[in-house]
Amino acid sequence: MTAYQDRPCNGSEAGRGDAGGPHRYRIRALPDDPRGAQLARHTTQEALATWQLEDLADTAVLLVSELVTNAVVHARADRAPIALILESQRGWLRIEVHDADPRRLQPRRPGVLDESGFGLLLVDALASKWGVDETATGKTVWAELETR
Repeated sequence: MTAYQDRPCNGSEAGRGDAGGPHRYRIRALPDDPRGAQLARHTTQEALATWQLEDLADTAVLLVSELVTNAVVHARADRAPIALILESQRGWLRIEVHDADPRRLQPRRPGVLDESGFGLLLVDALASKWGVDETATGKTVWAELETR
């Protein structure tokens, strides 16, 4: 797999059938180490600039950073790569992070003095909607932003 793929697609390729507007996506394989979040942030900024969605960049980059960092820190799958998928079509941007760990997410409520553990709270606050899907090889954590 190349570092990333970026191409228009039809709705059947990505599971979305919304008509009217370009449907673009970018896929990036990421290492399961601290470099993964940095590469994911860069990939997101680059994709949003290419797709002329710079107004979403700050929020999207923060969401990507939280989701990828969560996968790097918590997913245990013998250092399997993580995949970032960004999809854009008229009205929405979808961010997906795939990892090979089949364990369900265990959201927690950080204490007042905790310095970490706020990632999913941020995702919940910033995303229009988000969720987790089980896959044959692990799980996908996703978040969507409205682009209007």
